[in-house]
Amino acid sequence: MSENTITVTISQIAKMIDHSLLHPTMTDADILSGLKIAKENNVATACVKPYLIPLAKKELAGTDVLVCPVIGFPHGNSTTEIKVAEATAAAEAGGSEIDMVVNIGKVLGGDWEYVTQDIDAINRAVVSRGATLKVIFENDYLQSEHIIQLCKICTKLEVAFVKTSTGYGFVKQSDGSYNYLGATVKDLKLMRQHSGPNVQIKAAGGVRTLDDLLHVMSLGVTRIGATATIAILEEAKKRGISNGPLTVTFKPMVEKAGGY
Repeated sequence: MSENTITVTISQIAKMIDHSLLHPTMTDADILSGLKIAKENNVATACVKPYLIPLAKKELAGTDVLVCPVIGFPHGNSTTEIKVAEATAAAEAGGSEIDMVVNIGKVLGGDWEYVTQDIDAINRAVVSRGATLKVIFENDYLQSEHIIQLCKICTKLEVAFVKTSTGYGFVKQSDGSYNYLGATVKDLKLMRQHSGPNVQIKAAGGVRTLDDLLHVMSLGVTRIGATATIAILEEAKKRGISNGPLTVTFKPMVEKAGGY
């Protein structure tokens, strides 16, 4: 266990978190409650559906918590033109970071020219409006070779972040149920290895505890998507993590078998 240590502050942990407010059943009241959590805990961003950008911007005014809308979410199947329009509108409405989903069918079909042009058009639209882009791969549907190629494309296009999952990429399991793995240690290592040094990694889906966060941080991840923000930060405080740097031991995430 001795090698599983990392030095952190409470602020570093909070600024690792995109507080996720993306479930399709969330009402405006649910969103307001979630934005309060994001604000009070000074996380990196509140991740919201596009129609909620004005509300999020209003509620987070006066803080340095950014608004992070998602586009082409969760399946990435809109045309490039629609994705660009959606991303443009999101950035102009106040979205500082935009999370987009790749066209998964095109990735699986190996149409890399389409995939590259899709990401490039959206990245240009976002960056030209002062925002940054995170590209969601949806790793549960992919094999390692797809993930590697996407990392290479995003590096070439100078995308700000590559991201593992939406949290809604459900795959039919052997028992007939639908579930997902989300961020796995294997895939995160692969993404860090094959992405350029200026491309950051976001782990989403399955990072639910402080130990999970600390483990992925040790792998070079700089952002996570989380709904368990309060539980993570309360556990950090219980372990004595505060404003000053503290070296803590973490329990590694259980390695999960990935793949579609």
